[in-house]
Parts: sequence; C-alpha cells; structure tokens
Amino acid sequence: MRILVVEDDALLAEGLVKVLSRSGHAVDHATTGKYADQLLRDGMFDLVVLDIGLPDIDGFEVLRRLRARHSSTLVLVLTARDSIEDRVHGLDLGAEDYLTKPFSVSEFEARVRALQRRIVPAAAKRRVGGLSIDFAGKRVRANDKPIDLTPREWALLDMLLSHPGRVLSKEQIADGLAGLEDQLTPNAVEVHVSRLRTKIEPAGVHIRTVRGFGYLWEGADE
Repeated sequence: MRILVVEDDALLAEGLVKVLSRSGHAVDHATTGKYADQLLRDGMFDLVVLDIGLPDIDGFEVLRRLRARHSSTLVLVLTARDSIEDRVHGLDLGAEDYLTKPFSVSEFEARVRALQRRIVPAAAKRRVGGLSIDFAGKRVRANDKPIDLTPREWALLDMLLSHPGRVLSKEQIADGLAGLEDQLTPNAVEVHVSRLRTKIEPAGVHIRTVRGFGYLWEGADE
C-alpha cells in the first residue's frame, strides 16, 4: 500500500515509517495538517495514519476535507485523545479506525493489516506494459516470467506507480525508503533505481532519469 503518516512527533513518526516500510509499504510523511492536506489533494494514497494534535489545522479538519472530496482513502486515527466524544467525532467524520497512544507496535501492525484487507482486491493488481504486478501477493512478472524484488525495490516500484507523470527527486525517494535503510544517500538511491530498472525494463516500462531533477515513471496501464 501507499501510506501517508501524518505525525509531528519526529521520533514516533520515524518509528512508524520504519515499521510500515519494513512491511513493504511505500510511505510518505507530513508533519503539519496543511502539508498533509496538500499531499492528499495531489497524490493517491491507500491509507492515512492521522494524528489529531497537529501544529496548524488539526487532524479532524484534514479528515473532514478528505471526505468532502469523496476520497476513498482509508484513515487510521492515531492520537493521545482518548475521550469517547473524540472517538465518536473521528468515526463520524469518516475514519475507519481509531487507535490511542500509547499503543503496541504489534497492535498497530494488526490494525494496518485489517484495513489493508478492506481495499478492493482488483486494485491490488496492475498490468503495465509487459509487467504484471500483484501487490497483495507481492509478486511481479515481466513478460509472464516471475521476478524477485527486494523490500526496497517493492517500495520504490510502488512509489513510482503512485506518481505517474511526476518527477520524484532523489530526496523524495530517500525519504520514502528511509524506514528501510537509515541515512539513504543519493548514490544509494541511484543503485536501487538501477537494480529495479534491470529487472523491469525488459517488460517495456521505463524509469527515465530527468537530469538535475530525479526520476519519472513511463508506462501506461493496459
């Protein structure tokens, strides 16, 4: 899945990104409600892990705006507010689940898995050129031949597919993969992109280098 973590506590956010990335998800991070709202307007996300106590607009307002756009993105509210009134308010606004802090990592992962099962199965499969991608089963076939991807390659592929026609900088890719490899350098990003290219480009899809900017996914769904 492509997941947006909205959390202004740097230490907690880092931990959440690590946990989700190690499970093979592509993860973006926002520290403010306004930035989260912008990302949700511009990008496609399967799930938002949403804190309520943010430094500008609160998480409830982010959720209200998301549902006002009729977005189907799933929302897991993650907050220290544990009153019944707050829980009811969050669920009434359209959140799928509500988890209060402090929480165990195992429960958080279980909640994410439960939400993942609610995604329409067909959306978990895509075919781009000669590339067949089964996100739920974590299987990729290039020209009907199975290929193996590492967790970082999975996350990178998911990130590129989630932003068709948009150039992703090395910094953005490094941030998205940060939970899988601490302190990801620009050279390391180049290595991961190169390895992914070698595996998928025989299927007729391309990761184009936009010199001075980053990488662009080139391929259309069939």
